Amino acid sequence: MRGLFVTGTDTGAGKTVVAVALIAAVAEAGEPVRAHKPAVTGLDEPRGRWPPDHELLATVSGLSPEQVAPLRYGPAVSPQLAAELAGEHVEPEALERAARAAGEQGLVIVEGAGGLLSPLARDYTVCDLAVALGLPVLIAARPGLGTINHSLLTLLAARAAGLQVLAVVMTPWPSEPSEPSDLEASNREAIARMGGVEVAGLPAVAGPDPSALARAGRALPWHRWLETAVG
Repeated sequence: MRGLFVTGTDTGAGKTVVAVALIAAVAEAGEPVRAHKPAVTGLDEPRGRWPPDHELLATVSGLSPEQVAPLRYGPAVSPQLAAELAGEHVEPEALERAARAAGEQGLVIVEGAGGLLSPLARDYTVCDLAVALGLPVLIAARPGLGTINHSLLTLLAARAAGLQVLAVVMTPWPSEPSEPSDLEASNREAIARMGGVEVAGLPAVAGPDPSALARAGRALPWHRWLETAVG
C-alpha cells in the first residue's frame, strides 16, 4: 500500500484542504491518486462555498463521494457517536478493509476524521487506523495562537504509537515570505525546533477550484514525501 495519511491537530485544522491540495497537485503531475476518508460527519450542518469533505475529495480524485467515504452521517459529532445515533455498529476491521481496498489501485491519500485520537468506533481511534495502515503521516495545523501545544501533543501521540510523521503542515500559510506575522513565524520555528520535525506551509485557497488547489499543493514538497509513502 502506497500513500500518505493526513491527520490534524483538531477538527477544522485544515486537514481536508491539505489532503485535497496534495491530491490535486499529484493528479496535475499525471500520477493516478485516490482519496479515502473512513467517515464523514456534519453533513446536516450549513455549508458555505466549500462542499462536504467527501465531495471535495471526490472531485479532485475522480471518484464518487460514496467511494471516498463509506460512512456518512448528518450530525456534527465523532464518527463513533454518529454511528450510534444512527443505530449502527462500526467494526474496526471493516474500516481497515475499506482503507486498504482504496489503496489497491495505487497511490492513496487517506484523511482522518477529527484529530488523531478521535474515535472512529468504540475504543478505536483515527490513530489506530493510521497504525494499522502503516502509512507516513502529515499533521495539518493552524498557524495561530495555540498551535504549538496542539501540534506537539499530536506529534507526541503519533510517535508514541510508532507512526512516522513526515511533517506538520500549517495552513493557511501566507504566500509571501514577508507576510507571516511574528506569532506565525515564531510558532513555525518553535514546532520545528521543539518537535524535531519538518514544518511546511500550505498557502490559503479561496475556494474549491481544483486548479487553485493544485497550485497551493505545488508549494508542498510532496515529491519527496511520496518517496517514503509505502505502508
